[in-house]
Amino acid sequence: MDRFQIHGGRKLNGSVQISGAKNAALPAMAAALLTADPVVLQNIPRVRDIITMAKLLAHMRCRVESPDLPPSQFIIQAQNVSMHEAPYELVKTMRASILTLGPLVARFGHARVSLPGGCAIGARPVDLHIQALEALGAETKVEHGYVEARAKRLRGATFRFPKITVTGTENILTAAVLADGETILENAAMEPEVTDLAEMLIKMGAKIEGVGTSTLKIQGVKSLHGATHAIIPDRIEAGTFLVAGAITGGELLLTNSEPKHLGAVIETLRACGVEIKCEGNGNMRVRAAKKLVAHDVTTEEYPGFATDMQAQFMALATQAEGASKVRETIFENRYMHASEMMRMGANIEIDGNLAIVKGPTPLSGAPVTASDLRASAGLVLAALVADNTTIIDRVYHIDRGYERIEDKLVAVGADIQRLTSYDDQ
Repeated sequence: MDRFQIHGGRKLNGSVQISGAKNAALPAMAAALLTADPVVLQNIPRVRDIITMAKLLAHMRCRVESPDLPPSQFIIQAQNVSMHEAPYELVKTMRASILTLGPLVARFGHARVSLPGGCAIGARPVDLHIQALEALGAETKVEHGYVEARAKRLRGATFRFPKITVTGTENILTAAVLADGETILENAAMEPEVTDLAEMLIKMGAKIEGVGTSTLKIQGVKSLHGATHAIIPDRIEAGTFLVAGAITGGELLLTNSEPKHLGAVIETLRACGVEIKCEGNGNMRVRAAKKLVAHDVTTEEYPGFATDMQAQFMALATQAEGASKVRETIFENRYMHASEMMRMGANIEIDGNLAIVKGPTPLSGAPVTASDLRASAGLVLAALVADNTTIIDRVYHIDRGYERIEDKLVAVGADIQRLTSYDDQ
């Protein structure tokens, strides 16, 4: 099992190219099931979840090709799909497998998808996916760890999500584009990844109104065709590197980013004293503050402060003067990184969904364990400013969502090394 060894105390300076967004690429790959024509996806991030999704589509008998290795572009053709199942063995580490449910039912009339795995950050039920599919006329059942859905053809309907759900919105959007009649999705997620999926579906011939808003109106069509689509930049990776530049006292230029997707993060970091300049053409420059100051954060659905940036902000807050209040409203079990940061010397108090981080606090290297994808990133950031050496275990979590993060950090001056089990012998 791989680990990171990090010697902290180095300022980061240089340029970092932001990869494509994993959370946009995964629903786009699943949406390729909606047509028999080739779908070309560009700016694909080279991360573990993408490889898992590619294996899943290949298992379903899709043609999955890439002109380069490791892949940065996929050509997916679901012409001869004969398997309508996402088995547990393939998808137990990846929650995004549920995104194949909607496209499979919409095009083939049947789907059997394993209940999703992924990070241990709390309950992320699929009941809203099921309720919405049933509203569109599907017959569903959940048994033996699988969701099964059937429909001769889905029918348009109006459905209001009781709670905002990103994957739920994406799943039902991809189902509704081939449904008979009009579907209206209310209280839909407005995340950039949802917008990116909608824009790709429109390229494929879907009829969708209200893109980027909380109400999506879809006129079902009989079939979709192929398209070429470039995945949007990863806003969470960009946010992570903004914090990396700020927390280490350095200066980083982020290229291939999209600042308009990072409004809440940029606003929060500026409130902490960080200098961030948007230079156009997808470039952002971050300069460390002369003095970091505390600031309060509440995680919210987009366009609010993303829960996926909470752990990274907590690392920054340990170095800010004053007490920062961090309130987590999206997931109920997303403070597991706090106890690991406390092992490094952080002053953090947890009270339910509220964390109070007092700083600035000198951090010291220690052995710590990553519990989920974004917790991994938070621990890496903390280790970058800690004295001595930090060993982070279970970094397979970070590999699920960050493309070669250690290589990118080394290129801008970090002292980080990946240790494999072989290295330990």
